[in-house]
Amino acid sequence: MTRPVITYSRNVFLPLTTVCHNRCAYCSFRTPVGEGCVLPPATALGTLHRAAALGCTEALFTFGERPELEPGFTMFLGRHGYGDILDYCQDMAKRAIDTGLLPHTNAGVLSWEELERLREVNASMGLMLETTAPVSAHRNSPGKDPAVRIEMIENAGKLRIPFTTGILIGIGETMADRKDSLTVIADLHKRYGHIQEVIIQNFCPKVGTPMADHPPVDTGEICRTIQLAKEILPRDIAVQVPPNLADIASLVPCGIDDLGGISPLTIDYVNPEHQWPEIRDLERKLGGVCLKERLCIYPRFIKKGWYPPRLKPLITRLCQVVQERSGDCAQG
Repeated sequence: MTRPVITYSRNVFLPLTTVCHNRCAYCSFRTPVGEGCVLPPATALGTLHRAAALGCTEALFTFGERPELEPGFTMFLGRHGYGDILDYCQDMAKRAIDTGLLPHTNAGVLSWEELERLREVNASMGLMLETTAPVSAHRNSPGKDPAVRIEMIENAGKLRIPFTTGILIGIGETMADRKDSLTVIADLHKRYGHIQEVIIQNFCPKVGTPMADHPPVDTGEICRTIQLAKEILPRDIAVQVPPNLADIASLVPCGIDDLGGISPLTIDYVNPEHQWPEIRDLERKLGGVCLKERLCIYPRFIKKGWYPPRLKPLITRLCQVVQERSGDCAQG
C-alpha cells in the first residue's frame, strides 16, 4: 500500500548577521549593531564543513533586512573583509558549493539587480510575504510593506528563480486577509510558475518582544489555514509547515506536503526556543507517513534548468544522494 509522502530538506542554518532595519513586534532575531552582530567567516566555514559531514544538502543563508541602513554596521562587517552583506553572502554561497551544499538565500527584500547577483550562486531563494494586511506588528518595519514584497516575489518569477514564500498567521490578520495573501501568491505563480512551496507559519510569542503576551493561533486554526491554502494554491505548489512550531501529527490530515528544512546541526535562529525534531522521531510520530528527503530546488525546476550552470554537477550528485537515502515510499 502506498503511504502518503511528505518531503523535507536536510539543511544547515547560517545567520550571517542579526542586524535588521525592520522592527517587527514579534521578532527576537534582530539585535542591535555591536560586537558579535556578524557571523565570523571562519565560523561559517566550519559550520558548512560540519554540515556536509552530517549529510546536509542545503545551506540556508539568512540575515536581517537592509542591515547597512543601521548606523555602524558597515564598520563591523568591514572588519571581516566585506564591503556589503551581499558580498559576504555571495562569498559564503560559493564556499557552500565548494563544500558540497546547495545555497538557498532568504535575504529580505532585494532589488532586481541584487536578485540577479545572488541568483548566480543559489539553487533557490525565498521571501515570506507574511501578509497583505496592514497589521500593527509591522508598523515600524518598512520592508514589510506588502507591495514591496510582492514586487520582489514577482521579480524572482521574471528571473526564473525557484522560490519559497509563505504567510505568517496570528499577527493580527484575519482569515479573509490570509485568503487575500494566498490568492496573491497563487496569481504570481500562475503568471511565472516559479513558486516551489508556500509556508504556513504560525506566530510564536517571544519573551521580551512587544507581542510577548499576544495569544498564538491554535491547531484548529492552523489546520483551517492549511486547507484554505490547498483550495487556493495551484496543485504544483507544496504547502509547508515547520515541524518545530506546531503539532505536525495533528496537522498532516489537513494537507501538509512538506516540512521545510530540518537541521541536524544548527538551531532555528528565528525561533530558538523551538528545537528541530529528529527525523527518526518524526517518522515514529507520524506513523504511516513516508518522509522523503528532497533538495532545496524541486525536481521540476531541475528539469527546466532553472539554476546557474556552476551548480549542475553538484545538483546531479545530490539528487542521487537523496534518492538513495529516501528509500521506497511505496512500501507499507
